[in-house]
Amino acid sequence: MKKQVQVHIGIDDTDSPRKGCTTYICAVITEELLKTGVQFTDYPNLIRLNPNAPWKTRGNGAICIRIQAEKSEIENIKEIVIKNVERLSDITHEDTSPGIAFLIGEIPRKLRNFSKKVIRRTTTIKQAQKVARAVGAEIYKLKEGRGIIGALAAIGETLNKDHTYELIAYRKPENWGKPRKIDEASVFEMDKLTSPLTFNNIDYETGRILITPRGPDPVLYGIRGENPEILRQAQKIVKAHEPIERWIIYRTNQGTDAHLRKVEKIKQIKIYDAVILRGHVTTRPKTLPGGHVIIELSDGETTIDCAVYEPTGQLTKIARQLIPGDLIEVYGGAKITVNQKMTINVEKLAILKLAPLIELKNPKCPKCGKTMKSLGKNKGYRCPKCKYKAHLPKQAKIKPRRIIEGIYLPPPRAHRHLTKPLTRLGREKTKPPQKLSEPWYWSISFKPPNKNNTDE
Repeated sequence: MKKQVQVHIGIDDTDSPRKGCTTYICAVITEELLKTGVQFTDYPNLIRLNPNAPWKTRGNGAICIRIQAEKSEIENIKEIVIKNVERLSDITHEDTSPGIAFLIGEIPRKLRNFSKKVIRRTTTIKQAQKVARAVGAEIYKLKEGRGIIGALAAIGETLNKDHTYELIAYRKPENWGKPRKIDEASVFEMDKLTSPLTFNNIDYETGRILITPRGPDPVLYGIRGENPEILRQAQKIVKAHEPIERWIIYRTNQGTDAHLRKVEKIKQIKIYDAVILRGHVTTRPKTLPGGHVIIELSDGETTIDCAVYEPTGQLTKIARQLIPGDLIEVYGGAKITVNQKMTINVEKLAILKLAPLIELKNPKCPKCGKTMKSLGKNKGYRCPKCKYKAHLPKQAKIKPRRIIEGIYLPPPRAHRHLTKPLTRLGREKTKPPQKLSEPWYWSISFKPPNKNNTDE
């Protein structure tokens, strides 16, 4: 057998708000590659990038395919990838700018670091091209090729630590753009039987089904979970009233908080950064028209506004209960407001230590015990019962707080793709799977060979 090499293929920025889907293109390419007999060394990877980037795609997800192949097969592999990206991308849309990256061999540290930056911060096409040259990656651009940023980042994120999985089922092309036909009761049953090993299936506050997207893309549904086995089990429970063209299981950074970077000081934050910032609340939170809440947070040197928006539901209720002195951590993205002020848009928050809520009351009369009344500023108090007058200090009373210390998230409908649900706390993984669990890909016209048919 001829010597094989490791091939990494990254793709990004192929879709638009009106149509297309990068994961669908990956599924089509996966089938063609399986037909050539190449060996997949990992599940296809779905890497969600910084959700605060201003030029993000609809789901802001890039993909990476990792295979072993003979050197003589590489040109044919590239042709398969490029052909399908050109054919299936919404290339005529002004906001679509596809990019492809190919890397042979091991993942250099420089590319891993670049990936972390793209997931947590922002970068440029020029910087991506510089990294590609430095690590020996071959890039292919359609139009200006902004997608090479995500394509390289997807290759560099090897998911060696925490990760989750998503099984995505796709519709037949004749149904794209039409209402999706899913038995909602079966989704509730699936969630009941598989949660918490699957997550974010339903928003129970509104009764909204979350596994089905709302746009015109090819996805029928996507089920997220902790391992491929639970996803296949969940899929058997969900009833679709329309044919499925194909489905695929991705290994992904969804639900891991991979985008968040801990900072010590506000001055370390740049626009579009996804951060975790610890500080003390300085003033009573302000409620704006529309129900949005602004928290002013201090790191001991300077302050920054943290915005909790009304769609986050219960999170705004928690934010309104904060008082000066509370020690909290906010998780979110740095944005510039209309008045050119940097603000953190809060995705979730942790209350680390509650300050005492002190209420100052008029003193009790030392003679009869009745609550005294003020005679005016700096004029002391008078008892309404016995008429006793005196200059006395107000009495402090500690009131119980209506919130407790802990981590608070918005309802699932307001989660980012990368937001770690509370149900995942304690389930974080520390290493990648050793083997692939079959089946991880299926289509009407093709069933993959069984050479990877082992349990994870």
